Amino acid sequence: MRRSAWLRSLRWRLLAATFVAVAVAVVMAGWVLSGLFSEHVTRQFTVALTAELDQVTARFELDAQGRPSLDPAVLSDPRWTRPYSGLYWQVDQIGGAAPRRGVLRSRSLWDAELQAPADQLADGGVHVHEVAGPGGATLLLVERTVRIAAGGTGAWRLLVAADRHETSQAIERFNGMLALSLTALLGLLLLAATAQVAVGLAPLKALQQALAAVREGREQRLHGRFPLEVQPLVDDFNSVLERNAEVVARARTQAGNLAHAIKTPLAAMAQAAGSARQHPDELVALPRLVAEQVEVARRHVHWHLARSRAAAAQGVPGMRAEVAPIVAGLVRVMSRVHGERGLRLETEAVPPGLAFAGETQDLQEMLGNLLDNACKWARSTVRISATAAQAAGAPRLRVVIEDDGHGIAEKQQAQALVRGSRLDETTPGSGLGLAIVHELCGLYGGELSLSRGELGGLKAALLLPMAASMEVQ
Repeated sequence: MRRSAWLRSLRWRLLAATFVAVAVAVVMAGWVLSGLFSEHVTRQFTVALTAELDQVTARFELDAQGRPSLDPAVLSDPRWTRPYSGLYWQVDQIGGAAPRRGVLRSRSLWDAELQAPADQLADGGVHVHEVAGPGGATLLLVERTVRIAAGGTGAWRLLVAADRHETSQAIERFNGMLALSLTALLGLLLLAATAQVAVGLAPLKALQQALAAVREGREQRLHGRFPLEVQPLVDDFNSVLERNAEVVARARTQAGNLAHAIKTPLAAMAQAAGSARQHPDELVALPRLVAEQVEVARRHVHWHLARSRAAAAQGVPGMRAEVAPIVAGLVRVMSRVHGERGLRLETEAVPPGLAFAGETQDLQEMLGNLLDNACKWARSTVRISATAAQAAGAPRLRVVIEDDGHGIAEKQQAQALVRGSRLDETTPGSGLGLAIVHELCGLYGGELSLSRGELGGLKAALLLPMAASMEVQ
């Protein structure tokens, strides 16, 4: 119930938004259509009244004494003669010294008069007004000013008006039918919107079920057919699931490897301890054996931790480790560790700003293993250099560590990079140093190459990703 609450909420929100949008659109459409129809009816009514006004104007004349006259018999519409019929005409005198209203008027006005607003009309121009008529009826009135007397002194105002009741009823009937039609249309649109929302959200329901299958352990990834708009989200989520599965598998593998690697030193120490209890004369060799096996276990732990750290840091942007201080620190440490041998550690000037695009501890682990290995096998000299290089069209950090020892034969160089492989059993060690460097370097997309150096011994060259802001020379 709770799992689908968000879906129901989204559905109702979409329906509410659709309802508001459709309702506003329908109301606006109704308002526009009603206004257009009302304007059309009024225009047609005005055109009909103007035609009647033209007829009145054509029949209006002055007799020989200058008195206005208009024979009602010549007007075609019988409503002119029926009292309060709803169609009226009237003639007002507006020129001369004494303007008069209702000089002539239709019999349909009976004892009433048309009250037109006072305005200035150009001769022949037509104005339209809405006025009150007999019995309080609303009339639409058209008027025109004409001049007949010589010299333009005789000005007459001709008025024609008609009751708007029929046009108002027509507009009301149209608005009623329009309201019913738009209401039905609104209902149909809401049904269509409901169906559209239900169909549109159906893939989300399928996605929810697929997620439930993954959560309950019935599936390892999202399965199903989804719309093009949802498919990228499904693909990204499946990529995350695959990445998590890889991380879990790698963690299990590393835990198993670490347990297996530590088991051997522990077994060796347990066997030595049991043997020493039975043969007390072997107690003298026990400390050295324990120290060697502890060192082996420590190197295994460091190696697995370095692998985990590098795998987690791979591809993380913004990581930066300055090379110069790391090299200087390692040289100081190795000078003390191997001080009794009187080795000369030569360090070429590291360009300022040169940096490794990764974890500081990983760079220390790689350079520390190479330096320690070089110091173990060197006769007198170890040389270190770090420069910016270009490889495969990308800037790279190149670190070279070489010694003047006896080196490694070319056919044995590949074997030296295998974990646990020791080419010389007479020298203490675990066989993990070069393997750690090789694997860490590979996790960062770098390379480790072994060759014979200028000093005559082993030359180890590291090619690693370089952090930005260093110009390649």
